[in-house]
Formats: sequence, structure tokens, C-alpha cells
Amino acid sequence: MDKAALRGEPSYVWRAGQARRLDMILRAAGERVKGRVLENGCGVGMYVEKLASHGGTVIGLEYDHERAAEAHARSPHIVNAAGEFVPFPSAALRLRSASLHSAHNVPMHLREDGGFDLIVSHEVIEHVQDDRAAIREMVRVLKPNGRIALFCPNRGYPFETHGIYWKGTYHFGNKLFVNYLPRRWRDKLAPHVRVYSKRDLERLFEGLPVRFIERTIVFGAYDNIIARFGAFGKFLRAVLQFMEKTPLRALGLSHFWVVEKIAD
Repeated sequence: MDKAALRGEPSYVWRAGQARRLDMILRAAGERVKGRVLENGCGVGMYVEKLASHGGTVIGLEYDHERAAEAHARSPHIVNAAGEFVPFPSAALRLRSASLHSAHNVPMHLREDGGFDLIVSHEVIEHVQDDRAAIREMVRVLKPNGRIALFCPNRGYPFETHGIYWKGTYHFGNKLFVNYLPRRWRDKLAPHVRVYSKRDLERLFEGLPVRFIERTIVFGAYDNIIARFGAFGKFLRAVLQFMEKTPLRALGLSHFWVVEKIAD
């Protein structure tokens, strides 16, 4: 439970929600998915495995050692490291091999070739110690014209999905209207996870050599509700995902941003 609070829960099963988000990533990536791909915060490796089937060299970076070990069962290219200190070179530089000890599971030629064509960050930056540093590192290791496909929590969503702390005790589950509280109060209830407005995300990228290709908000796939309530759940999903085409997308679950690196 403590790990779920601090680091979120990765995808353990592959269902409609994961498949839909993979399709969004693939559309954003285009031919880049056939190049060098990094999933920054890969959990147990579900997306690494799916992305690898599209012809690229996919490397997963995961901070939690146990989850990194699980991911290694799906892919040989898993790095146990923090997103604020990505142990890979930029497109223009090579790191000394002594600084790459945490990437020992990745062949040397993959470590030395500078830059990634695509970086996937799926519901991760809200959990890191320093989200600005994590974004800066992703931009650093991108090739020019490389892209980041980023999902993260939307402050406009009516529920805080990561639970809250109340009187020192963690309470798991969806908590209504927590994210609508003033930031000072909201962060006291949920100090373990961030939530983002559009302006919050813009600040993370300020001063970095990037341009925004797509910035939208999406609802979930609600697979658990469908499994429990069948047709009603499917109807709810259809209605909410239709709302993504309207201004009501501001109430959606997650931001989805596609960010492209330009020349330094």
C-alpha cells in the first residue's frame, strides 16, 4: 500500500484502456517507434513489451527495483534508475562508461548511441521527486525532432485517484473533489502525488528547446466498471470519451501531450 501511494500502480493486465493509450502513442510517434525508444517509468514492462513489437529498440527505465526485475522478464533492456538522472547520453554527447553502471542490463552499443527518437512517460512525472528535472532529462536525451508522449493527471478531474492521507493514515481509492480544493489544502491531503493544470505543465517545459504538437485531455476506459456493470459501463465510457471532443474534456482523467524537440 505504501508503494502504491508513493509510486502509483503500473499496468499489470492489458485491457481496452491500455490498448487505447498505446494507439495514441503510436499515432504520435509515427516512424519514430521504429527507432530508439525509451519508456521513462516502465513499471512491470507492459508498454515496453507492446512497443517492442513495432520494430524499434525499446528500453525501459524503472526506479523501483522489484518492478524493474518484473519488467526484465518481458524485456532484456531494463534500466533500474531515477527519471531525474537518466543514465544515457544526449544526441550530441556520450557519457563516460563509469557513469553508466546502473544501465548494466543494456548492451554497451545501446548506451553509447546518443539520443532517443521517442520517449514515453505514462502517468509517472506526478510521482518523481523533481518533475522539472525529470522533464529536463527527457528533453536532454531526445534527438532533434524526437518526441515525448506524456500522460499525467489532470487537476480538473473530479476524483483524486491516488487516495489521500488523513490524520497520518493513507486511505486508498478515488476521493471526490480533492483536486478542486485550494492547492495548499489539496497538497496536504495528497502530498504523495502531483496533479497538473495546463499552466503547470507549460511551466515544466519553459526554457527548453521544444514545441507542442498536441495538447489534449482524455477520459479513462473504465474497464473495471465495464467488468462489473457490463452494458452500462460501456455506455458510460462512450459518453465520456465523446466528451473529449467538447470543452467538457477539461474534466477528463489525464493530460496527453506530444512534445517535439527542436534544435538546441
